[in-house]
Amino acid sequence: MAISKYLESRKNIAGSVCGLVGVVLTFTGTAGPYWPVVVAGLYGAGALIAPPERPPLPEFPDPSAQLEEVREDFGKLCGYLTEVELSVTAAARLRELTELLTALLDRGWSAELLAHDPEGVHTLSRIVRRDLPEAVDSFARTRWWTRMTPGTESPELHLEHQLGLLKQEAQRLAAGLRETEARKQETHTRYLQERSGQ
Repeated sequence: MAISKYLESRKNIAGSVCGLVGVVLTFTGTAGPYWPVVVAGLYGAGALIAPPERPPLPEFPDPSAQLEEVREDFGKLCGYLTEVELSVTAAARLRELTELLTALLDRGWSAELLAHDPEGVHTLSRIVRRDLPEAVDSFARTRWWTRMTPGTESPELHLEHQLGLLKQEAQRLAAGLRETEARKQETHTRYLQERSGQ
C-alpha cells in the first residue's frame, strides 16, 4: 500500500522526470562513466524539490444533511413533549415554539435557505437537541421537588420564560431568513432595472 502510494506521489514523479533527464544525458555522452551517480542524483534532487503531498480534507456533512438529522431529532423531541404535563400557559408557549420550529424545519423554502446557512442550522440544532429538552426536563424534575417543598418559586414561571426566550431566538432566525429572501428580491429588481436602462 505504502509503495504504491509512493509510486503515485509527486516526489516520485518529479524524481523520475529528473532521472529521465539523467538517462538522456547518459545517451548523449555528457554523463560519462559516472552516469549511474548522475541519474540517481538527478532523481534524488527531483524528489527533494517536489512539493509535499497534501492530505485530503476530511469530509463533513453539509448543512442540508445536518438539517435532515435535526429534523429527525425534532420528531423524537415532539414525541417526548407530548408526554410532559404542562400548565395551560406553558403548553401554549410550547405550542407556539414548536409550530415555529416546524415551519423552520419544513422541507420547503426555509430548507433551501438554511442549506446555505450553517449558523442557522447550528441555532436550530442547539434549540432542538439541547435547550428545549433541557428546559422541559429541568421543569419536570424541579416540579416534583416543589410539590414536596411548597412556597418556593414556581418552576412553571421559569419554563414559560425559557420557552419565550427560545421562541425569540427562533423568530430572529426566521427574520434573518426573510431578510435574505428580501435582499435577493431587491438584487434581482436592481439587475432588471440596470438591464432595461432605468
